[in-house]
Amino acid sequence: MYTLTANDAKRNFGELLLNAQREPVKISKNNKDAVVVMSIRDYEELEAMKADYIKHCFETAKVDLAQGNVVDGENFLNAL
Repeated sequence: MYTLTANDAKRNFGELLLNAQREPVKISKNNKDAVVVMSIRDYEELEAMKADYIKHCFETAKVDLAQGNVVDGENFLNAL
């Protein structure tokens, strides 16, 4: 992953946009990773994967509930 400082990203914003179309670009500020800039296509794919995962978790939870595979909340917390 290509990395830029925040100042370099500001000075070379056009280059940042071009690079982000090819691969995500990490931007650091004060020697700490701050953000990642990515293409809208990559972002939409990531959001779709997250939505699919949430749907999968919800469907699995519905099946577990229907089959009685549940744990009492108090017992669960006490086991921690």
